[in-house]
Amino acid sequence: MPQLDSIDHNAPFDWGRSSEYYAKFRDIYPASFYKKLRELGIGLPGQNILDLGTGTGVLPRAFHALDMQGGGARFTGADISPEQLAQARALSQGMDIEYVLVAAEEIDFPPGTFDAAMACQCFHYFDREKVMPKIHEVLKPGGRFAILSMIYLPYQSKIAMRSDKLVLKYNPKWTGSGYRRKNRFEQRAMTTAKWAKPMFKVENRVFYCEDIPFTRDSWHGRMMSVRGITASFLPGEKIAAFEAEHRTYLETLPERFAVPHQIMMLILRRQL
Repeated sequence: MPQLDSIDHNAPFDWGRSSEYYAKFRDIYPASFYKKLRELGIGLPGQNILDLGTGTGVLPRAFHALDMQGGGARFTGADISPEQLAQARALSQGMDIEYVLVAAEEIDFPPGTFDAAMACQCFHYFDREKVMPKIHEVLKPGGRFAILSMIYLPYQSKIAMRSDKLVLKYNPKWTGSGYRRKNRFEQRAMTTAKWAKPMFKVENRVFYCEDIPFTRDSWHGRMMSVRGITASFLPGEKIAAFEAEHRTYLETLPERFAVPHQIMMLILRRQL
């Protein structure tokens, strides 16, 4: 996991600035993602689950949609961005999902409140030394903590590579580019989770790739929402220039296409 000061070379960013794009364009996890989580013991009927860094509530809302017949898991989403949570609440109307404005390192629920916790696309922003004891405290004995990500693969997609390079053109400090698909040796090295011991042990690690479908507009929205564009503090004219150049490029593509992504799930089991 990267150190916080290595992210974008310590340039400031605020996910609240990308909330509208995030709400509209980041609900892209495939059905296999949720099926696999349930196979790994996360999101089962009757569970009480904490979603850290919930953003616009993508995962709680998706699980709720899967459980429309009742008997599903109950979710609490926590995030530090009021703008992201405003979008989450608007999108969650009629759903039994609670949202709280709090940093992951400062959660304050009674001990043993949750059967499971999740952190999707956000764990590398947390202070592990502070957050792991907090998660350990709020989980029930034997509870699971899922660290999740889904990252597009520019070296397997000319579209993703071109978009990556355009972000870097307008924001050279962005460090989110150039992700490479991890082989089994790299996967093992990434998921030893020595920093989680002795409070947690690795129960499962899952890596797989899947093509995610997009339209020209949805891929553009996906790229507008990256940390290096709307979440950054780039001048408005640079964001507008990126948007114009990216849309011009997308006009050369078919209306619909797929972009390969690598999905990672690290499941930790509470000890002690």
